[in-house]
Amino acid sequence: MVSLARKTLLHEWRRFLPAMLAVSFATLLQLLQAALVLGIFGGAAVYVSDSNADLWVGYPGTQSVDQGRPIDGDIASLLEMNPQIESVEPFYLLDGDWRGGHGTGGVSVFVSGVSTRPGAMMFARVLTPALRARLAYPESVIVDPADLNKLGVQVGDTASVNGHLVRVVGTARGLRALGGADIVTSLQTARMLDPAPSDSGGPTYLVARLRHPAAASSVVADINGHSGFGRYQAWTAPAFARLSVLFWLFNTGAGAGVLFLAVIVFVVGAIITSQALMAAVAASVNEYATLNALGVGKRSLRWVVLEQAFWVGACGVVLASVLAALLIWLAHSNNVPVAMQPSVAAACLGLVMALVAVSGLMAMRSMQRADPATLLR
Repeated sequence: MVSLARKTLLHEWRRFLPAMLAVSFATLLQLLQAALVLGIFGGAAVYVSDSNADLWVGYPGTQSVDQGRPIDGDIASLLEMNPQIESVEPFYLLDGDWRGGHGTGGVSVFVSGVSTRPGAMMFARVLTPALRARLAYPESVIVDPADLNKLGVQVGDTASVNGHLVRVVGTARGLRALGGADIVTSLQTARMLDPAPSDSGGPTYLVARLRHPAAASSVVADINGHSGFGRYQAWTAPAFARLSVLFWLFNTGAGAGVLFLAVIVFVVGAIITSQALMAAVAASVNEYATLNALGVGKRSLRWVVLEQAFWVGACGVVLASVLAALLIWLAHSNNVPVAMQPSVAAACLGLVMALVAVSGLMAMRSMQRADPATLLR
């Protein structure tokens, strides 16, 4: 009976092709939906994920990295006294009003002030040493190439941020943030662009690199246990990135809308898959009745149905995975915010296979009609 399922699929492939395509379509929808969710809302943590800092220190109660408030710069002394911390650097995150050329008008941007020294932590994964060195020139900025048209500039052009003249000296992919364009500049230029320098009192965040990154959780607990250096809170980099993504995903209207759409996609895919698979099995009732007349038990026939469902699901999942990989690559090449994690992909594929298994169990109800007497009608 094990080989019978495969032989039936090969011989009657036209009958099972719609079910396989339905599984493939449902899987593709889930993978692309997951990639868009990860890509779009991963932009909320781009400051953390594109940097190689192990610890972040900011204002207590901060729910997302873009919601930060200035902290006392003296907190850096507390971090530097910890023997587990190798280096500390400030990070300024400001709101800006961008005025570019070509009739673009005003654009709300985030201004990121980072260190220009070699080996700096902020945006270490997207800024090359040569690009970072360009920021040492006063009033220089770097933007994501996907934002050039939005900002109305090209490399070498000038614009104004909060009334101050700046020059675009380069581009770096991976700087797009959720909610607005991100403008990267030096710490000195960021302080100049600050619309309210008297109210800041210090950087938005302090980031730190540890000698032993595995000890990040214990170092965070030690830092948060101190008092007397003003108000602050420390997070590990993964925890702060996760906090930012979850805030945008569950505490904003945009996140609720995307989650609702994801549920709709899953429900539609589930209905299409189950109906197509059940129709394919129901169309084979006469064949099952013939096998039953030849002495094959209904229990064995049910195992045939389950194996057929497994192979249909496996073929559909493989096809969808290949198509999803190509489409995600194409989207990424065209600056569409998409991302995929192995654990998320595995969860989507597992969910589809579970759905296929349930559909196979439901399709087994057609075995009740696999009566040899039906062949005489």
